[in-house]
Amino acid sequence: MSYDYDYIIIGSGFGGSVSALRLSEKGYKVLVVEKGKWYAANDFAKTNWHLKKWLWLPAFRLFGIMKMSIFRHIVVVSGTGVGGGSLVYANTLPVPKKPFYTTGSWQNLEDWETTLAPFYKTALKMLGAQKNPRLYDGDKALKKLAKQIGRESEFEHPDVSVYFGDEGVRVKDPYFDGKGPDRTGCNFCGGCMTGCRNNAKNTLDKNYLFLAQQNGAKILAETVVYDVVPIDKKEGESGYKVSLKSSTKLFKTKKILTSKGVIFSGGVLGSIKLLLKLKQKSLPNLSDTLGDGIRTNNETLISVSTLDKDKDLSKGVAIGSLLHTDANSHLEIVRYSKGSGFWKLFHLPLSLGNNTVIRLLRMMAQVLKSPLSYFRIYFLNSWSKNTAVLLFMQTIDSTLKFKRNIFGKMTSTLSTGTKPSPNIPESIELTKKYSKIINGKATSLALETLAGIPSTAHILGGAVMGKDRTEGVINKHNAVFGYTNLYVIDGAMISANMGVNPSLSITAIAEHAMTHIPSKRA
Repeated sequence: MSYDYDYIIIGSGFGGSVSALRLSEKGYKVLVVEKGKWYAANDFAKTNWHLKKWLWLPAFRLFGIMKMSIFRHIVVVSGTGVGGGSLVYANTLPVPKKPFYTTGSWQNLEDWETTLAPFYKTALKMLGAQKNPRLYDGDKALKKLAKQIGRESEFEHPDVSVYFGDEGVRVKDPYFDGKGPDRTGCNFCGGCMTGCRNNAKNTLDKNYLFLAQQNGAKILAETVVYDVVPIDKKEGESGYKVSLKSSTKLFKTKKILTSKGVIFSGGVLGSIKLLLKLKQKSLPNLSDTLGDGIRTNNETLISVSTLDKDKDLSKGVAIGSLLHTDANSHLEIVRYSKGSGFWKLFHLPLSLGNNTVIRLLRMMAQVLKSPLSYFRIYFLNSWSKNTAVLLFMQTIDSTLKFKRNIFGKMTSTLSTGTKPSPNIPESIELTKKYSKIINGKATSLALETLAGIPSTAHILGGAVMGKDRTEGVINKHNAVFGYTNLYVIDGAMISANMGVNPSLSITAIAEHAMTHIPSKRA
């Protein structure tokens, strides 16, 4: 039969962008559907106080690049827009350590470390990975911490997805033999996570998606998919009907397109939410493990604000240094550009305790002990200039499960291990040491103090790999059990705890999955 497209890809993040390029290279007619907006360099917010361009909150007519989702066990920060999480992520591209490949539901399906090695190389090249060449105040303090704890050799300048070149100088495409867009050398302003206005960050619209469009792939922005139904009402051998509607207009225009195959690439919060809905009626053969195996990298996000006037913690790339603090953990310094102090409204002094009352009492005791210091942090100092965010991650595993409640909302429950917690002893000890080095005070997101709910920028899993549908939602080539030409290729496919920033691994696994789809001519 005749289809509108050979493949419809739902989401334009790392998995969706790789899929769009590789399928278009194989001769397929491809459509990428993205709920967020197109953003050119000058479209991004100058600071994160410009909520209309930075925050995604459609109920308030805010259609920016950053979304916050609150669940019972976790607060999730994610990205929207053409390019998905690449617009708002911190550019960092680490390769995971061995335990990632040898644990979780996928561990016996393949020798993953060996299999994925060439795809990691491809991903690093496509994303323009380069060692961060400069350290600034926040990074230098981390280097001092490394020496203090006897792990100076474990301090790194990470690979980051940034064009450094000559600062502020515009050049012809330096990556793809002139086939890509012009680029401009990084000015180390720290604005990576509010959207790079300098044209230096290698977001997906400048590599995978840009090249896919040259091959004829179409990108439909400000559109959301709300249904996917097999045309034959069975297992999809005859293709799928995909229902779409506007994600930004008040009056939702709807349409239905047909496609031989569908790839879910909306990230955990997009893909799992949609798949849980579809399992109830449109795609009932989906594995009962759907929504299970949700991981958070067992991480904490703690901010430390310096009281020293001579320090500028906003200068640099979003993550310019990292430290492997032990065999299972590492610490990264994260920054926002000068003037981006919106997060200050959501921070309270860091306070530990087993319940809300204890945490609030201890928080008040801290404020009473150093009232002038906290007054300076909240009312006088520039938050982003004076604040470093400490991102601590571990490979130690625990999982959540996402379910759909009677109101159609996605909720979290504990699946295995201990529930996520903001009170990780190793993280707290490192925070104390770092605070002393920069003469700072620690704060954290208010929900950590008020409800004990930690935050993550790396939500993973929910449609994990398995040997069959009793152990996972997809096979080792990312094909969905029970259906033909249906795939999940995004963070939801991650099947073990990674313990590092996941974007590079999502890209590499997507590259691997694409090699198992034959060319259209074949």
